[in-house]
Amino acid sequence: MRVSAKSLVLLALAGLTTGCASKEPCLPPSATSDQAGANGKPDWHDVITDPDHLRLRAWRKALVAGLTKARASGNGAKIDAEGKLLDPDAGLDGATLPVGYYSCRVIKLGAKTAGHDDYIAYPAHRCQVRPSDDITKLVELNGLQKPSGKLYQDGPSRVVFLGTMILGDEVKAIAYGRDADRDIVGIVQRVEPKRWRMIMPQPAWESLADVMELTPEG
Repeated sequence: MRVSAKSLVLLALAGLTTGCASKEPCLPPSATSDQAGANGKPDWHDVITDPDHLRLRAWRKALVAGLTKARASGNGAKIDAEGKLLDPDAGLDGATLPVGYYSCRVIKLGAKTAGHDDYIAYPAHRCQVRPSDDITKLVELNGLQKPSGKLYQDGPSRVVFLGTMILGDEVKAIAYGRDADRDIVGIVQRVEPKRWRMIMPQPAWESLADVMELTPEG
């Protein structure tokens, strides 16, 4: 098949506009720099699902609603005893979780279904913050419900968590965005010098808001 000179020119221009060099193969969209933020790090805006984006924007509203419902059902003393952990406005700079092992415990606030407890504090489990390529990852190592996901820096006072729930004896997390019932979005904040929390607004099951306390081992 003969190709005209005009067609060759058009093909060359197309290669330039798509950023492909004439002697190199074009990179697939997932390999381009558009997947990273301005600082060269992965950006949660490129990963988050639409439902989780809505939950993320309303994290404080969900936390306050859960606290209000828990207090109304007689759990005010338990909430007050947690101090800054359950204070909606206690976030400090230094939200980045250092790599290492943590003691993690979850408090569920505000039952979604009538007849269930509005305040449930679970025993602590062991978690780990580990490097994963050019980002860090938070993994709960034991328990029946184990959150696992990536931590995206979002300014000095906030880290965004996007992950999924590992259930029962499962050994590997499913990919984020594949199952909305398993997806988890969270806000990580530092509330004391060696105390962090992850607020998970409107989780798929049970509560209006979950708060995970993270304290470094040792």
